[in-house]
Amino acid sequence: MISACSWFGGDDIEIADSGEQQIYFDAQRHLENENFDMAIRTLQLLESRYPFGRYAEQAQLELVYAHYGAYEFEASIEAADRFIRLHPQHPSVDYAYYMKGLASFDMEGDFLSKFVPTDDTKRDISHIKQAFAEFAQLLARFPDSAYAPDARARMVHMRNMIARHEIHVANYYFRRGAYMAALNRGRYVVEHMQQTPSVADGLAIMAQAYLLLGLDDLAVDSIDVLRENHPAHPLLDQNGQFRSVYDLDGLHRSFVNKMTFGLFDPPKPPQFNYRPKS
Repeated sequence: MISACSWFGGDDIEIADSGEQQIYFDAQRHLENENFDMAIRTLQLLESRYPFGRYAEQAQLELVYAHYGAYEFEASIEAADRFIRLHPQHPSVDYAYYMKGLASFDMEGDFLSKFVPTDDTKRDISHIKQAFAEFAQLLARFPDSAYAPDARARMVHMRNMIARHEIHVANYYFRRGAYMAALNRGRYVVEHMQQTPSVADGLAIMAQAYLLLGLDDLAVDSIDVLRENHPAHPLLDQNGQFRSVYDLDGLHRSFVNKMTFGLFDPPKPPQFNYRPKS
C-alpha cells in the first residue's frame, strides 16, 4: 500500500515504498483519476527505486502523458526525448513521437485561451511549426502507426494555421507601407501552401502589392488566377473586376480626402481576411 503525508502545506508528498507492482498500480489509479501531479511523483518514485524493474520502461513512457496532463509541456517533451533516446526500438516509441507533437502544439497556450476565443495565427507560431515537424517525423518513421491518421489530420490544420499567419504578416506590412515584403508573404502562400484556404488571399495580396509597386502586368496575371480559381473572393465584384484601395483604375480617395489634398480621411491600407464558407 501507499501512504501519502503532506508537509509544509502539501508542497512535499512522501510515498512509502510498498513494492514495485503496487506503486505502478497506484500510478495507474492517479492517471485514471487525472491526478497528474500525484501520478508524476508516483511514476518518478517507481523509476528511481526500480530502474531495471518490469515496469520501468512503462513508467518512463507514462511520465510523458502525466506531464502533458499536468500542462507541463516542456517536461513532457523532455520525457519523450529521453524515452526515445533510451528505447529507440521500443514497440511504443511512436507514442513518444506523437506526444512530442501534441506538447509542442500546446506549449504556447494560456489558461484564458481555453475559455476566450482567440486567433492563434496572429501570435507567434514557432511552436506550431515545431509541432508540425514532430508529426512529420512520426509519419516518416512510422507511417503505419496507430497515431498516424490523427497526426495527418492535425498537420492539415496546422498547415492552414501557418498559411493564415503569413496573411496576417502581409497585412501588417501593408499597414507599414512595405509592399515588397507583403508581396513576398502572399507569394510564399501561393507557391508553398497550396490546398489551404489562404491561397485566395495570397493571390489578392500579390495583385494588390503589384499594383502599389506599379507592376500592372503582373497584377493582371494575379487577378486572372484569382478570378479563375476563387471567383467568390470579396475583392472581386460581380463582373470579376478587382476592387480594393488601389486597383487598375488607380487609388480610390474619398471626397473629403480630395478636397483637403490628402490631409483628412486618407485611404486605409488594404487588409485581407477572406475565409471561404466551409
